Amino acid sequence: MNCRVCKKKAVIAIPRHNTAFCADCFDKYLMDQVRKTIKEFRMFSPDDRILLAVSGGKDSLALWDILTRLELDVLGYHLDLGISEYSKESTEKTRLFAEKRGYRLIVEEIESETGATLPVIAESTKRPPCSACGLSKRHLFNRAARQYDCQVLATGHNMDDEASRLLGNILHWQDGYLEKQFPALPAEGGLIRKVKPLNRLTEKEMAAYAYLNGIDYVIRECPMSADAKQIFYKKILNDIEKESPGTKQFFYFGFLERSQKMFPLSKETSPPSENCKMCHEPCYTDICSFCRLKMKLSPFPESSETEDTPITFITPNIS
Repeated sequence: MNCRVCKKKAVIAIPRHNTAFCADCFDKYLMDQVRKTIKEFRMFSPDDRILLAVSGGKDSLALWDILTRLELDVLGYHLDLGISEYSKESTEKTRLFAEKRGYRLIVEEIESETGATLPVIAESTKRPPCSACGLSKRHLFNRAARQYDCQVLATGHNMDDEASRLLGNILHWQDGYLEKQFPALPAEGGLIRKVKPLNRLTEKEMAAYAYLNGIDYVIRECPMSADAKQIFYKKILNDIEKESPGTKQFFYFGFLERSQKMFPLSKETSPPSENCKMCHEPCYTDICSFCRLKMKLSPFPESSETEDTPITFITPNIS
């Protein structure tokens, strides 16, 4: 198979576009897709500092590399979830990636914030692991962005992630989640602007980018997500995509085109109007969900959100 652009030997086929690329043309294609997404959804301004949530997986590490190539001001943030060897490997690969390239990185541990690792949190609070993880990340990511004067919070969610999430939300008609499923959410009520620059690219394409650019990442899935519905929904969409290339893209972007008419803004999507009485972060009630989660962790000690927490910098200067 040859590249459809330059006729050199192709390294990747993209059936949804009925095309194939060599390494150089694929790199141009991928970078153009990210640029298009950033421009279309007005994700960044030239003066913005971006806090990038990096997990150690292919998507977030590749996005870090891409945004840096675009000469944007990026600060990496990694949350160690304390999931035995999986978290150790994730943290180590994130550190090595940053050290090798001289990127700026902050590392925090969920245990220092709650007094417990994610497995213990899930067991003690009787919450599904992915629910406890998501709740904690939303709180700590937003807090870190505010703390380090970042105007934008970016994550490495790709098209497969967003399409499977959309399928799950539609199957259960989660109107509140559907209203917020957009590649760029505005800064309001103390919440930092959130963006997903990889929403035009698939997992396969991001894995190819990581391989071609020598990015060493955690390959295995989180062991606590084995029963996650989103993995099941991804499989369903992949099976459909195999039979009908392009369906996943039409499904997801068709929703984005119609979402504002289908789900107009409501009180459910209004910005937080309160500050948590315990941690002083934005929330919808007197005490935020993260602090209520910590209160359920007895006999584990609570930690104050206003106290300094252990932070590791790969490079100390973030100004």
